[in-house]
Amino acid sequence: PTNTSLVTINCKGKLIDLSTPKIMGIVNVTPDSFYDGGQNNHVDQALSKAKQMIDEGARFIDVGGYSSRPGAKDVSALEEEARVLPVIEALVKEVPDIIISVDTFRASVAEKAIQHGAAMVNDVSAGLLDKNMLDAVGALGVPYCMMHMRGTPQTMKQHTNYDNLTKEVMCYFSERLAAAHKAKINDIIIDPGFGFSKTVEQNYELLNALENLQSLDVPILAGISRKSMIYKVLNTGPEEALNGTTALHMVALEKGAKILRVHDVRPAQECVKLSGALSRKL
Repeated sequence: PTNTSLVTINCKGKLIDLSTPKIMGIVNVTPDSFYDGGQNNHVDQALSKAKQMIDEGARFIDVGGYSSRPGAKDVSALEEEARVLPVIEALVKEVPDIIISVDTFRASVAEKAIQHGAAMVNDVSAGLLDKNMLDAVGALGVPYCMMHMRGTPQTMKQHTNYDNLTKEVMCYFSERLAAAHKAKINDIIIDPGFGFSKTVEQNYELLNALENLQSLDVPILAGISRKSMIYKVLNTGPEEALNGTTALHMVALEKGAKILRVHDVRPAQECVKLSGALSRKL
């Protein structure tokens, strides 16, 4: 069953209505991200990438300075801040209407990013890698996206044993949602964490059961763009994974995803439009 009720999140006073799904464009300010590593390392490069995404219909821009791909190098909080803050500042100045999300699991980075103009926190660890994160986000009063992962980006590949994947992901979110509510976080989005501590088969099992997560009554973000769950099945690489990404985006939307986190905004925006046309015909 698709949850069509009105869902709005408050991003520093801007109300975003998710009853029509929205696109989040990915701007990785890292040398080693799996697809666009090293492409946006300078502020002007990151800015022009973000502007292109906004022109193509992105409502959010997710700025990250810590690569969470499997086995990526750990970087210090200072290094992470040095990567993301100048980009956030430049974006706020150049495109004041855009909503910037900071992709970090560190409370200190989240706080500084929000002070510099970001309006949302996207945390791959759902507050489990920094005990101060939930309270920090509660105090900042911004929306919080929490993802399902086990271990850390460095160790997550060793944590793929589940008795019942969907059930365990649901239990994890129930527990994290309760902790976030306790920390006075009002607007919460959940991300099932495709590719994080899950095998290729498990990613498809989870996508297949995505509508079950709607019972948690919070918007769902799907991050499947160009991931190995696509290109490993197709025996290609991330560069050739756009068509597969688009195919799975339609599935995610059909199963209730309200935000698509993507590298390629225009094709994702087309999925949202077509999915909308489809649901209005039913």
